[in-house]
Amino acid sequence: MTPHAELTHASLTVPPAIDMVRLLGSRDVTLRAVEQAVAGTEVLVRGNEFTFDGPQAELADRLVRELVAMVGRGQVVGPDQVQRTLSLLRTADASGDAERPADVLSLGIVSSRGRTVRPKSLNQKRYVDAIDSHTVVFGIGPAGTGKTYLAMAKAVQALQAKQVNRIILTRPAVEAGERLGYLPGTLYDKIDPYLRPLYDALHDMLDPDAVPRLMAAGTIEVAPLAYMRGRTLNDAFILLDEAQNTSPEQMKMFLTRLGFNSKVVVTGDVTQVDLPSGTVSGLRVVRDILDGIDDVHFSQLTSVDVVRHRLVGEIVDAYDRWDAAHEGDSGPRGVPSRRR
Repeated sequence: MTPHAELTHASLTVPPAIDMVRLLGSRDVTLRAVEQAVAGTEVLVRGNEFTFDGPQAELADRLVRELVAMVGRGQVVGPDQVQRTLSLLRTADASGDAERPADVLSLGIVSSRGRTVRPKSLNQKRYVDAIDSHTVVFGIGPAGTGKTYLAMAKAVQALQAKQVNRIILTRPAVEAGERLGYLPGTLYDKIDPYLRPLYDALHDMLDPDAVPRLMAAGTIEVAPLAYMRGRTLNDAFILLDEAQNTSPEQMKMFLTRLGFNSKVVVTGDVTQVDLPSGTVSGLRVVRDILDGIDDVHFSQLTSVDVVRHRLVGEIVDAYDRWDAAHEGDSGPRGVPSRRR
């Protein structure tokens, strides 16, 4: 059978080692998702035999083969995996990419309390691979594309593997601006809301009791960007989040903190800049500045890579269309900026 032949009939025998209950899902919920994904094509299961009849028989066959591969690797599959696998197959058909969805969706980064962090799209896997193979990586894309979460997972993985001695997480507290002094509490109380998303991700990936212990020991540091000035960061995994809210000078300051045996990941969304009017975003210009420098990689994520509620991707696309239609306009007052 040729890989992309337009077949109206296909069949598949699932290896005996594969648990059909795990493949089909509780009450056949995964099977129902497959049938919906290839609407108009009949999907029949008898024992461990699948048959597909209809205009999308070839696609249904490829889809189930990927699900079988994932189950064979110990993964739990369900309707979400069906939709992500289908999206990857269609992306591969459009781009000619040969990477299998099962290889993308089965890549585990870190596991905690029964949950494993994995890339959920081809671009996310390429982003994760780039972090492995480059010293400085920029993850740029809209809300919900996993750019910060996956970078955090890679940081935790590097620490657990003793590839680095510490994790340093930072982001600019731009939104506080001059109002910072009016907020109640100590300096750490005032900046805490701007760092809270990083704490939340840490608690997802590490035992909750371990986080305060590691922070007290200095193994994990979460601090505003201003605290990076004047330092050289050796043996560390350093993550700058919300980098669109840095000026070019701040971006240069941060990048030049890089020390020996360290890795830097910079994440941000150039459509969510909160800097004062007239201030250029350091993230918007850094690609032109660093273009051609070896061991620096830029990963671009898009609405296709959004892994939040399906509406998030549609909202991102809708805003992009609105921006394109109003390019050059100052825009009506009150139009909200896209926030993470």
